[in-house]
Order: sequence, then C-alpha cells, then structure tokens
Amino acid sequence: MKTICLIPGDGIGQEVIPAATQALQALKLDLTFVEAEAGFDCFQRCGEALPAATLEKVRKSDAALFGATSSPSGGMKGYRSPILALRRELNLYANLRPVLSLPGDCSRPGIDLLIVRENSEGLYSGREWREGDTAIAERVITRAASERIVRVACEQALRRAESRGMLPTLTVVHKANVLKVSDGLFRECAMRVAQEYPQIAVREMLVDAAAMKLVKSPQSFDVLVTTNLFGDILSDEASALVGGLGVAPSANVGQGTPVFEPVHGSAPDIAGQGIANPVGAMLSCVMMLEALSEVQAARVLSEAVYNTLANGIRTPDLGGSATTGEFTRAVCQNIAHVESDVKKH
Repeated sequence: MKTICLIPGDGIGQEVIPAATQALQALKLDLTFVEAEAGFDCFQRCGEALPAATLEKVRKSDAALFGATSSPSGGMKGYRSPILALRRELNLYANLRPVLSLPGDCSRPGIDLLIVRENSEGLYSGREWREGDTAIAERVITRAASERIVRVACEQALRRAESRGMLPTLTVVHKANVLKVSDGLFRECAMRVAQEYPQIAVREMLVDAAAMKLVKSPQSFDVLVTTNLFGDILSDEASALVGGLGVAPSANVGQGTPVFEPVHGSAPDIAGQGIANPVGAMLSCVMMLEALSEVQAARVLSEAVYNTLANGIRTPDLGGSATTGEFTRAVCQNIAHVESDVKKH
C-alpha cells in the first residue's frame, strides 16, 4: 500500500485536490490518503505556513499532492512559501514540467515537450535585502546543482526517447552572453555533463531566443533544461500554448518524498465558485502514479482526462461551462470506460 499526503493549501487548491483525489480513488488502487495543512490561511491560524506536523507527514508518505497557496502582497514577517520550504527541506532539486497538446481548440497541436527546471538555487535562493532605496538579490549558481539538474534532464530525454521511439534531444537554455559568471558556470557544467550522453543531440539557446521559439515553433523542442527563474517563466509561457496554467502539471523530485502539484496559483478571484479546472492536478497525479510504478493506472487516468476534454466537457477557463464537480464526475466515468476497453483487449 502506498501513502499519499494531500495538501490542498489555499483558494482553489481546496477544490482541485479533492477532485484529483476522487479520480485516484476511481482507479481502485491500493492507496491510502492522509491530509495535511499548509499555506497562508494556515499561517494566519497557527503562525506557520508549513507546520512541522505537515512536513513529518510528507516525509512518511510515498508521495505528496500539493494544491496551491496564497502569498501576501509585499510579504509578511515570518511567512515563507510552503512549497519552497518543502523543496528545500526534502532536497527536491528538480522541477519537471511537461507540456502536451490537449484536445480542442484551446490547445495548439503537436506539442510534446518537457522543461526541466533547477529547483534549489538561482534567484529563488532567498538571498535579497534592502539598502535604503536599493534592493539587492543574489543569484546563486553552483557546479553541483548545475551538474545534477542536467543529469536529470539527460535521463529524462533518454526515457522519453525510449517510450516514443525517437532521437533524444536536449536544449540547454541560458543567458551566458550577459550573465557571464553565473550562467557561464551553468553553461559550462551543462555542456560537460551532456558529453557523457553521446546518444543525445544537444544544442544551446539563449533564454530570450528560447522564449520566442517556444511561441513560434514549440513542436521543435523535446527536453529543455535551465535555471530556476528561467524555467519558471518558460514553463508558464509554454502552458499557455496548450490551454493555460489550469492544465499544467509538475513534479518536484530529488532526494526526499516527491511532491506533485498543478502549477497554477490559488486564484482567489474564482475560489469557492466551483469552476476551478482540475486538469493540472489530475495530470500531476498521472506523473505521481508513474513515479510510484503504477504505469497502467497512469495511462488510464491520462486517457480519461483526454477523453473528457475531447467530449467537449471543459471548465470556463477552456471555453466550456462545466463545473469542477461535473468535470470530475465525467473523468471518473471515463476511467471506468477506459478500464473496460483495456480488459476487452
């Protein structure tokens, strides 16, 4: 039996995580669920955005499913993003963000790429301060973190190539022409590690050029690897090509318990209205099932989500009128249909 720690968080996280959990339960796997709290509401109640009890539950679980959290504008003394804290405490140094075309006119066709984002340093290291009217942030790039994230990207490229029957390709994204020291080190490490994988076709691209090419010809990309901030921006940009942040899944992996999360925020403007899109959370569950070696179940859930969208059942952000609950029920029904078809064949 595998244990999944559910952390809904704030806003629509309270809606999409229960929806994704219903889909997991419909698969009838040997899973047990434990719930934990985190986020800004939690911080306001108990003074901690990531309570020690939550961290302990995650450590004891096989995987965690995280929803979304709100962050106070301008910051608040004592508050730190719980997802950033989870990444740090569990040493989840790699953020995997797949971008795949979905059925319908909300998505451009032919896109199947993966952005591998360094998850532990860069401009998200938390090293910034004020000196009067000047704000300073340190961008931290280390050899160790750069080498290990590129190895993750290379292994992902090989895995994708094997499952898709194609040549593995890797695009190293940086800005070493301007950030000569920090991105210079990242580029140096990336190109050296890539030499250990002669079967992978490797190219490098400046981040601004990569951003433009993602818009113009995203079908030309396979796996991209880059630093923390660049990866955050590029993956959000890429998600807009296939339907937006509501459909974008991600995985945080490394040494500790892996944490899976839709990349959207807490969306306070629609929270509580029952119209949040659970696709990103459900596809994050697909990634989680694959990581737990439940490959067949992952395929069933993925196909059920795609079939639901293909049948025109969509939430308002995708141009539809389905509620979160209606979409979830349709996915659960499609799970039963997909499983029935698998048994027949």
